[in-house]
Amino acid sequence: MDRLKDQVLIVTGGAHGIGLAYCEGLAAEGARVVVADIDGQGADAVAASLGEAGHDALAVTTDVSQPESSDTMARLTMERFGRIDGLINNAAIYQRPAVTRGPFEEIPVEEWDRLMGVNLRGVFLCCRAVVPHMKAQGSGKIVNISSGTVFNGSTQMLHYVTSKAGVIGLTRSLARELGDYNINVNAIAPGLTVSMDDDDEDKLLRFETRMQARSLKRLEGPQDLVGAVLFLCSTDSDFMTGQTMVVDGGAQMH
Repeated sequence: MDRLKDQVLIVTGGAHGIGLAYCEGLAAEGARVVVADIDGQGADAVAASLGEAGHDALAVTTDVSQPESSDTMARLTMERFGRIDGLINNAAIYQRPAVTRGPFEEIPVEEWDRLMGVNLRGVFLCCRAVVPHMKAQGSGKIVNISSGTVFNGSTQMLHYVTSKAGVIGLTRSLARELGDYNINVNAIAPGLTVSMDDDDEDKLLRFETRMQARSLKRLEGPQDLVGAVLFLCSTDSDFMTGQTMVVDGGAQMH
């Protein structure tokens, strides 16, 4: 299938884990993928792999928390492809590097600021960088990655949950602002997902425990999220905006 044939889609945090799965899934549907990641070597490797598989891909070293870097991401995309059809705001601090887990008063202020800078400010900056180009072409798809922890009120990582709640608020307000320009803005809230990079036995045990809270009692992998991203980037979702899709095997129902 080529649901996204020749569409130019940026994936932040695309060099590893779930972001890598997004890049591969989008490319398989015909998209030209921009792999944006703070790990430049990792982004280069993913883009090279996609190229070897016959796909058109560009790697851009990007620190989403910095306006100059996110602007450069958009500029290099335009220079290479001439348009920006979609942005998947996937880059976030959670497991790489791992966040502090514990009572909220024990969260270092510096870590709070760093996490907000990537998880929330980064979404804002990347949207700000690409939206002028989407406005000029009269279309665009923005997919922000939130988290099921927002609906569960997960404890022991207040800064992470708060940042992901902010992503939902940003999604709704931005959808209102950009509707007149035919730009769709939606979010996905994944459940706890076993990434390609997860190999810690204690972490995998926690995943197994969380699995029991789901209606579909199995582990959630990156491929379980690719379909939702494809849907939100394609014409199938043209009349859907401001929404948050929970993809967690039925752990949360709203």
